[in-house]
Amino acid sequence: MANNHDSNRRQHSDQCSAVALTQVDLTTLKRRRASAVSFFCGPPAKGRFVYDLEVMSQKSVVAFVGAMLLMSSFPCAAQSTGDRAQQIAEHERKAQQFLQEKKPDLAIPELEATVALDPTNMEVRANLGVLLFFQGRYAEAIPQLKAATDMKADLWKIRSLLGMAERRTGDDKDGRADLEAAYQHLEEEKLKIEVGRELIESYASTDDFDKASPIISTLLKLEPTNPALLYISYRIHSEMAVAAMLELGLVAPDSAQTHQAMAHELQRDRDLAGTIANLRKALALDLNLPGIHFELAEALHASDDPQVRAEAEQQYRLAVETNPRDPKAATRMGDIEVEKGDPDAAATYYRKALQLQPGFEDAAIGLANVFSEKGDQAEAVRLLKEVEAADPTNVLAHFRLSTIYRKLNRPADVAREVELYRKYKDEREKLRKIYQDMRLVAPRDSMEK
Repeated sequence: MANNHDSNRRQHSDQCSAVALTQVDLTTLKRRRASAVSFFCGPPAKGRFVYDLEVMSQKSVVAFVGAMLLMSSFPCAAQSTGDRAQQIAEHERKAQQFLQEKKPDLAIPELEATVALDPTNMEVRANLGVLLFFQGRYAEAIPQLKAATDMKADLWKIRSLLGMAERRTGDDKDGRADLEAAYQHLEEEKLKIEVGRELIESYASTDDFDKASPIISTLLKLEPTNPALLYISYRIHSEMAVAAMLELGLVAPDSAQTHQAMAHELQRDRDLAGTIANLRKALALDLNLPGIHFELAEALHASDDPQVRAEAEQQYRLAVETNPRDPKAATRMGDIEVEKGDPDAAATYYRKALQLQPGFEDAAIGLANVFSEKGDQAEAVRLLKEVEAADPTNVLAHFRLSTIYRKLNRPADVAREVELYRKYKDEREKLRKIYQDMRLVAPRDSMEK
């Protein structure tokens, strides 16, 4: 009796160990696939909106799959009795053994046999679906993953895999629905980014850029310096801009807004004359068009023709009058007053801009310059240090500080600011060259003052 009792205990222990299939070696899973495990793999369909998406790292795969292998989270309980139960236990034991031996290809048939004997076993079906997915066998993974989520609806990571598998087998409709359902519940950062990318690709394939835009904004908050995400953002918003431009041209081809939009596009192509002509046309069609005076003033001010450039002041003044809460227009008027030799009038405009937008860098630098010219170096330094704290790459702030420190006979501070000025100026020049190579006009910033 004692021997039979010990034998039963050992058998029950083996069953529990077999059920706890959590020892998947992911290096083997990745190696045995024809290509590296990637959440965005397979050849894109012709004409699809395609991104250069990175292959998941070993660490991220471990984090992702580790939470999916569910069996260890559930108590071991016999699903049936007699020979059937013994067969299930034996298949689970073998699957456990093959996974420990880094042989997922051999573990899969054992799990399939277990499912055939016990199709209501959610944990086994989920694990089988995960292994099939990371083997690239998406069509086979789908029924297993779907069965698991049908039995337990809140398996959000499993549902994420289901959505990806569906999309990779050509079922974008169901894939999108499952990804949308899972995405909002995901908390793990890496997984949320991967699923978000998949959703963006789905939306982009049907030109639903308005749905893709908020997702990319969310992902960039998680990884603001991720080059792949930044590129996706560029593509999405470029497509949205083109679509909006075409729609505007169709519904209102000779409207003030269409000419304003045309001016923006011409400016990107460095066609200053065309830019000015379209802005003038827009202004003639609608004197109350928001921002038109400031935009025209900026274009006029960029001209090399002294007569054209002289018109900018009038447009800046109109910009301030029509929109007295615009800090940029107020700052530009301050710059013009400096050029005309009236520092007091300039300071008034700069202060107004800073009241409208505290910390506005262009206004702070302009006001600091006025203080420095009047001999109040301490106040000038204070303003410029605030700019540096907000934006350490501000070229003009470093340059202005170096000149002030030179007046104050502080050579060490001069050397530091000159070094920083040269460093960030070189970086700006590289960026300017990129814009030139792309035939774009670099955004006007403080380095052009």
